[in-house]
Amino acid sequence: MLLKPGSRLLFIGDSITDCGRRRPVGDGTSPRALGDGYVGLVQSALVAGYPDYRLQVLNMGVSGDTVRELQARWNSDVLALRPDWLSILIGINDVWKQLDSTDPSEEPIGLEVYASTLRELIARTWQHLSGLILMTPYYLQPDRSDPMRARMDRYGSIVRQVASERQAVLVDTQAAFDQVLEWVRPNELAADGIHVNQAGHMILARAVLERVGYDWHRPPAAPQGAPR
Repeated sequence: MLLKPGSRLLFIGDSITDCGRRRPVGDGTSPRALGDGYVGLVQSALVAGYPDYRLQVLNMGVSGDTVRELQARWNSDVLALRPDWLSILIGINDVWKQLDSTDPSEEPIGLEVYASTLRELIARTWQHLSGLILMTPYYLQPDRSDPMRARMDRYGSIVRQVASERQAVLVDTQAAFDQVLEWVRPNELAADGIHVNQAGHMILARAVLERVGYDWHRPPAAPQGAPR
């Protein structure tokens, strides 16, 4: 697995990451501190399969965030927490608010601003990291000509491009959902195409774990000096 023993893994994003995590820091030290979404599922899998690694998982998602809000809290919510690994899932609200915002004063976040801001945040953080995970935004709509899906795909393309530039771990969440949508209807995972249920969060968690090389069949290492 790419994560090394003792690593601190921080997830940041919007409501999909937040999922009711503890404030000010979701640090996984108590039940539901990481929320009830994919971050908690990833941590549970890491404890179950790699207990000897003693990995620390942090959740710094904030519901409603765009890349602009991420930028405003980056120093306190990322840099100050000194993660070894950082996972970013942002972009859904950047698209959603362009098509469904009720606030006329809210300035839309276009592709260029989204791309430049994401690159700037990564540039500020890159030298401190052992690894970076970039997750694409998604919309649960199989029709790729749908306006929301088409625009979300363009923002996902930016994430894929930045991941390639930085040789980051890419988690293509849209592709993961598209595979499942061959068999189930979108409303079986999310009523609004975005805020997924537990099955949807399991799809996200599985996609993250697979991309970091999680071994589902790995036996935990025995403690030093323990009989084998």
